[in-house]
Amino acid sequence: MLHMFLFVSMFMLVLAGCGSNTEEPATTGENEESAEGYPITIKHALGETVIEEKPERVATVGWSNQDVALALGVVPVGFSAANYGVQDGSGVLPWTAEKLEELGEDNPNVYQDTDGLDFEAIADSQPDVILAAYSGITQEDYDTLTQIAPVVAYQETPWVSSWQDTVRYNAMAMGMEAEGEQLIADTEQLIADKAAEVPDMAGKKGAFVALSPGDLSKFYIYTTGDPRGAFIEELGMEYPQNIKDQLEEGSFYLELSSENADILNDLDLFVVYGNEETLKELQADPLYSKVPAIERGSVVLIEDNTPLAAAGTPSPLSIEYTIDEYVKLVSEALEKVE
Repeated sequence: MLHMFLFVSMFMLVLAGCGSNTEEPATTGENEESAEGYPITIKHALGETVIEEKPERVATVGWSNQDVALALGVVPVGFSAANYGVQDGSGVLPWTAEKLEELGEDNPNVYQDTDGLDFEAIADSQPDVILAAYSGITQEDYDTLTQIAPVVAYQETPWVSSWQDTVRYNAMAMGMEAEGEQLIADTEQLIADKAAEVPDMAGKKGAFVALSPGDLSKFYIYTTGDPRGAFIEELGMEYPQNIKDQLEEGSFYLELSSENADILNDLDLFVVYGNEETLKELQADPLYSKVPAIERGSVVLIEDNTPLAAAGTPSPLSIEYTIDEYVKLVSEALEKVE
């Protein structure tokens, strides 16, 4: 289960992504002065994608890319099944299902590609563009997909992208750059508004942690380069400097042995996948029990394989759907801080 914990951010996880990128997206175009602004060239880790005209049929692969299209009012002609947090066997997370219903789609085309891309199904959906700004597609995958339609991949690293950049580049590929920027602004405002409802969060020290059930010999702290760690900061909390000092550039998590549990001592609270039994196990452990946040129970517990856990790698739709629950849990944990 630890593999899922670590890679829910890469394939799933809060919460909210890296901070908003202030740099302008990498776009060029021979006809940028024209009314339509085409063609558009989008640079990414796997090459450069040229989109000649505004696409009408949008497909998505990977995680949460379909939510960007849906949030912008576009129903994809096909999208990857979610393999985490879905509790009804549909392959569709509840916020995605809710938006599909709102847009009048009751029979979405879901690619069953969790064991590898279903190129035939993707081709059969006849897309004009394939969105993969948050994905783990390989160069080989990309080369095959580009024979179907232009593909927009991740900017630098597989499964590492802020939710803001996922919106930004997917929206750009759809010919909806301005609408994408507005969606980012609206979602950031929602986060700010919800954080303002719990002013005690401001300035508190927090982190997102993962442990392997039944094995407390080591633990993991997600960095602020991971969406879960970044969401802590987006809500107005701070990562302690002693944790930041140990983070390696480009890494999305820090692995430590239980003997280093005292690195958590400065935290007012932390978020962890687990339940009340997880907290009891930590409080009974001779090392973890000395951590003040654990001792007093200032721990936000997120049940594994639930929609809230799946929202750890967020989209505008998942943020809107889960933020009240998440903020409530954080607020309850803060009530135990002296």
